[in-house]
Amino acid sequence: MAVAERAKRSAQRKRKPKELAVINEACTGCSGSPICITECPVENCMYEIQNPYAPAFNVVMVDELLCIGCKKCVSKGPMDTFLEGCPWDAIDMLPLADYEKKYGEMPY
Repeated sequence: MAVAERAKRSAQRKRKPKELAVINEACTGCSGSPICITECPVENCMYEIQNPYAPAFNVVMVDELLCIGCKKCVSKGPMDTFLEGCPWDAIDMLPLADYEKKYGEMPY
């Protein structure tokens, strides 16, 4: 994706979040029904891609320029039940400082 397009999309966010959702290698895509995507309040922030290691399955990705750090992807379940994280522990909430140290400074 072009840098200009990413910068334009990030302009939707008012400020940098304190934490960002980061998907780790434990993601299974929840058999095609990932609750994290359903519960995310930001359109297109979380999306599925084909798992490069198991092409018959999908995994979830997070657009770090759209993530607002609300934690709904790890706390809300079906029918407003409360979760204590992803059922597969596949979503890490990474402090912004740690994320920027590893990947570079984030625009707003």
